[in-house]
Amino acid sequence: MEFKDNEAIYLQIAAFVCENILTGKWTAGQKILSVRDLAVELEVNPNTVMRSYEFLQGLEIIYNKRGLGLFVAEDGFEKVKAYRKKQFVEQNLPGFFKNIYLLDISMEEVRRQYDDFLANQRITKPNKEEHEDKQ
Repeated sequence: MEFKDNEAIYLQIAAFVCENILTGKWTAGQKILSVRDLAVELEVNPNTVMRSYEFLQGLEIIYNKRGLGLFVAEDGFEKVKAYRKKQFVEQNLPGFFKNIYLLDISMEEVRRQYDDFLANQRITKPNKEEHEDKQ
């Protein structure tokens, strides 16, 4: 994983965990990598991973089963989606809207570009029904 300089590493690791949940790689009730295992995989200090996991536990996306490890919450998918959506709306949309206004890009052009993006999308995104079937 390549880390960006403009965001805390623990938040980037939390985003990595969230992405695994959103893509269906990690599902509700599934045990996730231990602090040590994820630290080794990402080549970071275990304390940084611990901070990420504590952050995600605070959001109730993951939970600790004493003596067994960390698991994705039953409603973890929905909580990740709500958290990421709020984050996107607050952090990304204002700049996006400013740019389309300054560059005089119509919503129709945005729609065409988005439709093209969807047509060429290679990331598998589980729909709600598929996500519920995995539970």
